Amino acid sequence: MLPLSGMTVLDCSRLLPGPLCSMHLRDMGARIIKVEDTRAGDYVRHLGMPAGQINPVFDVLNANKESISLDLSQEQGRALFLRLLHSADVVLESFRPGVMQRLGLDFDSLKAQRPGLVMCSLTGYGQTGPWAQLAGHDMNYCAISGVLEQSGQAGQPPALSNFQIADIAGGALSAAMAILAALVGRLQQQLRGESPEGCYLDIAMTDCAFANHIIPLSMVNLTGRTAARGKDMLTGQRPCYDLYATADGRYMALAALELKFWQRFCEAVKRPQWIERYQDVGAAAEELRQQVAALFASQPQSYWREQLVDADCCATPVLTTAEAFEHPQLLAREMIHQLNNQAGQRWQVPASAFAFSGERFCASGGGPLQGEHSRAILQEIGITDADIDQWQQQGVVRVS
Repeated sequence: MLPLSGMTVLDCSRLLPGPLCSMHLRDMGARIIKVEDTRAGDYVRHLGMPAGQINPVFDVLNANKESISLDLSQEQGRALFLRLLHSADVVLESFRPGVMQRLGLDFDSLKAQRPGLVMCSLTGYGQTGPWAQLAGHDMNYCAISGVLEQSGQAGQPPALSNFQIADIAGGALSAAMAILAALVGRLQQQLRGESPEGCYLDIAMTDCAFANHIIPLSMVNLTGRTAARGKDMLTGQRPCYDLYATADGRYMALAALELKFWQRFCEAVKRPQWIERYQDVGAAAEELRQQVAALFASQPQSYWREQLVDADCCATPVLTTAEAFEHPQLLAREMIHQLNNQAGQRWQVPASAFAFSGERFCASGGGPLQGEHSRAILQEIGITDADIDQWQQQGVVRVS
């Protein structure tokens, strides 16, 4: 049994952060009921794809979830949601602040129906503050929290990453961690013989990105400012921790931050005279960097991969994502999985990163059709087929 087996999450979110959060909860054993509207549904399903094709991002995020399609703007749709709530442990939503309250589905209203409920509202700027109602995306949250200003090379503009820092680390992972903590808190209340009080979580991606930006925030406290972009210890200040181009236009990542790793690197490349320059800064460090860069540029990446693999000096090739799928470490860890979606498309995807006493969730099939499980889920709570058919005609429910 996975740790969250038997628990149910009503996931009203869409796009990336919320569905990624519930994906992780799914990997821990929770049942995820994806509550979609009766119109567009989750935009990621077809985002950027030719007509009729499913975006693989949707399949990766939503495999093995169930989809019920309800119009929560209608009274009957809200009534059905409340019926579902009676067997739910968690509600996850990512609407703008105030939407759930206008629908009569805010935490106080839901808690009255389901004592002990954990509800998580995941937004860009949070439920309060002058920016609470503003739209945004990962880039905006990274910009506001100071993360984006520190991203990139020295003398160059800020750089964007295809790893959405605020969405993923600030949003999905922070929300999942908070939900798990709230569930543990509820369990502790029950073990003490107390009635669970429930818990409301206001998770702002900007807050979480800011709170995790530890090294630059610490530098502001220490010196009143951060190092210039590309000039921090971990972004290019020191030659022992930098990216270096190879003869074939590829790159090597040298992360010999500790002296022992720098010594091993210098010995592996037969440059023992560099060892004593470990502490070089300023012009001396730049001179050393140019020498290290010239060395790496003298051979292709494949040469350095072979030369340094056994040196254990924190030097690794910079791989493409396609190459990562073939890396022996990830293969040995069984991190590569084949997913076949409902359209017959086959995706190569990461397996769950979590193994509990050796047991790892393995997704089968792709994401659900919009409203694919509407009928079955409603039947579970005692709704008849006649009522379901009537409500489908009225636009309350969408059944695929």
